[in-house]
Amino acid sequence: QVQLVESGGGLVQAGGSLRLSCAASGRTFSSYVMGWFRQAPGKEREFVGAIAWSGDNAYYLDSVKGRFTISRDNAKNTGYLQMNSLKPEDTAVYYCAARRFWDVSDYSDQGYDYWGQGTQVTVSS
Repeated sequence: QVQLVESGGGLVQAGGSLRLSCAASGRTFSSYVMGWFRQAPGKEREFVGAIAWSGDNAYYLDSVKGRFTISRDNAKNTGYLQMNSLKPEDTAVYYCAARRFWDVSDYSDQGYDYWGQGTQVTVSS
């Protein structure tokens, strides 16, 4: 089992920045790929990005490329989602999740067995 807890959400103006954290406990965090997802009101959950076990590779949804950066510190069992140049359309509940396998062609939530509770990000115009 892996327990995930997100933090760092809040209200920010368009153009601003936020950094979300995902604290993991339980099994070895470094054994898992960490993904970030978001769900806006009335919309399906959407892949944002994912980072490999050692943190040396990451891939992103096209609409956040160049604005969002995923990182991780395995010594602290924590992952991060740095969000810059935020837009109102980034407003959503953001979730971190963990799975065993890495696939840069996979933008789904398949195989993510562990999920955090989510943190709200609201971007005002």
